[in-house]
Amino acid sequence: MSSGNMNLTLKIWRQKNASTAGKLITYQVADISPDMSFLEMIDVLNEQLIQKGEEPVAFDHDCREGICGMCSLYINGRPHGPKYGITTCQLHMRSFNHGDTIIIEPWRAKAFPVVKDLVVDRSAFDRIIAKGGFISVNTGSAKDANNIPIPKQNADEAFEAAACIGCGACVAACANGSAMLFVSAKVSQLTLLPQGKPERKERVLNMVGQMDAEGFGNCSNTGACEAECPKGISIENIARMNREFLVASLTKKEPKNSGGGAM
Repeated sequence: MSSGNMNLTLKIWRQKNASTAGKLITYQVADISPDMSFLEMIDVLNEQLIQKGEEPVAFDHDCREGICGMCSLYINGRPHGPKYGITTCQLHMRSFNHGDTIIIEPWRAKAFPVVKDLVVDRSAFDRIIAKGGFISVNTGSAKDANNIPIPKQNADEAFEAAACIGCGACVAACANGSAMLFVSAKVSQLTLLPQGKPERKERVLNMVGQMDAEGFGNCSNTGACEAECPKGISIENIARMNREFLVASLTKKEPKNSGGGAM
């Protein structure tokens, strides 16, 4: 083993598919550089497994730059591992010590069923976005940046909400499997800007309705979602979404009765 490198014990959740039971399997990896990212360490393990003719560990990844939100791993009981404000791909092995045992699991939530090993189906987020996480106005050609004045506080808060990458760490961290932080960030992002205001009531009603239909749990304000969010999304967005939902519910227009009425 090279000086400073580590030998580690990995306990990894292995599950063939959604319909079979899974379990933790123990693996050993040696000579791991502290400068490796966590995903590179799993790459090393998978190379060893492939050389032995064994099935490699399935896990999600894409950009490996902390932007895409794909690297959804539950590491030693915490989403994305022991560090705050980073995704799994930004976690480096220097955060661990020689001889450590690391437990690696998929997100645990009813609305995120396991597909295989460490891969979960997060398409529930996509269906929530499809219900209202957009604006329907015709934008036409690019407008001058100063055509629509936006208060700086609103612009800053919208930008901060838009930083959400949809990784699902908030759901994994929540004891109830709630998606309130994710949904509220997407609602806030659009509600705070002039372009999103015409559809604000319809948007929040539809997105919250879809969130409930997907089987996510209720928010109990423990703050675990904010603490584990790699982008630092504030739970103030949840309060904003609750206000938007209340107003939209109280002012919701009932559809006109198309029936013939009494004769």
